[in-house]
Amino acid sequence: MAALRGRGTFQLSISRSATDVRKPPPTGSMNADTFQSGSRQAPALNRAKVCAWALDAGFSEAGVVALPYPDEPRDGQRFAAWIQAERAGSMHYLERRNELGHLLRQSVQIPFPWARSVIVCMASYNSALARSTDASPDDAAWIARYAWSQRVDASGTTRPSDYHKVLKKRIDALEAALHAEFGEFEARGFVDTGPVQERALARAAGLGWIGKNTCLIHPRLGSFGFLAVLMTSLEIEEKGEVAVSLVPDRCGTCTRCLDACPTNALTAPHQMDATRCISYLTIEKKGALDETLLTGMGRQVFGCDICQDVCPWNRKALVIADDDLAPRPQLVNPALEALGALSEAEFETLFNGSPVRRAGYLGLLRNVAVAMGNSGNSKHKEQLAAWAEEEDAGLRQAARWALKRLSQQ
Repeated sequence: MAALRGRGTFQLSISRSATDVRKPPPTGSMNADTFQSGSRQAPALNRAKVCAWALDAGFSEAGVVALPYPDEPRDGQRFAAWIQAERAGSMHYLERRNELGHLLRQSVQIPFPWARSVIVCMASYNSALARSTDASPDDAAWIARYAWSQRVDASGTTRPSDYHKVLKKRIDALEAALHAEFGEFEARGFVDTGPVQERALARAAGLGWIGKNTCLIHPRLGSFGFLAVLMTSLEIEEKGEVAVSLVPDRCGTCTRCLDACPTNALTAPHQMDATRCISYLTIEKKGALDETLLTGMGRQVFGCDICQDVCPWNRKALVIADDDLAPRPQLVNPALEALGALSEAEFETLFNGSPVRRAGYLGLLRNVAVAMGNSGNSKHKEQLAAWAEEEDAGLRQAARWALKRLSQQ
């Protein structure tokens, strides 16, 4: 459930356009700027330079925030309240605590007491291809656009790509560039796997605002973007009010995302109940699903883009080409019948190296069964009847629900 969100609104962030020429990361030893009056000073990050290096590593956008940042206590309290309200469902990794009982994600310096700064990087995966809310074939499924990605390997073969691996290589390249410049320092980089609140850090770094759909919205790139973070033990040169220009909330009175959510997962502006979110249901939730939510799941078989597809900021967002995150057209509006006919071996071939593998073979079939029930197409009854006798409880329940729904239509 990954998502985000120009230049004049935050002066110290730097963006790459689709026509920018990439340069190799800088090399060399400690810069002379770190010396003054003949005496060596502790190295400090310069935001403009760091952002330039992040773009050289392949990111679309980057920002830097000093720790602790002003809104960190508020963000930590909000996260703790969200966990307390049991909105995380079965995502128990979000509830991890240290030996003192503190939630790791409540503050960066709980798991990383040495951290003095965070570099937040964004990679856009927006494309000009169809939205989930556009007209589609009657029997089409929907796979979230972040899982469409592909790359061309060294042999020239096109393969599925997983943004975790793609962005981790870029974060590692950025870290290597920083070590070449500053020498030894402590650092940890993560792509969706670290005990940090990426969106809160991205906002604090000036990359955008948190929309009513809880996604980070970038003024020019919209919310279709991945976030990667690099914690460092380095201080930042620029501090105080001039350090970061925060992007103001520009959602205004718009409530399109709240109105469009078919399972009412957006309980209020900026409030998400993950246990009702289609992305959670189709990816994170294992086994049988709450039948009261199945009709609302519609044709979504992996993830959901609805709250982002209706957002006006994504309608005007730039499309930035990224060779490692290029969309696979065959995953746009795939046929339910074709997905349902996949063998486990075919599933592995089609999605090996893709985020879709996180749902698992039986998990995807369960989601396809729900979508078949919502399709209104009786041609799926034979396949659903076979699944209704499966040993897997999740697939069996979904198939029986779908058969009942089709018989009522």
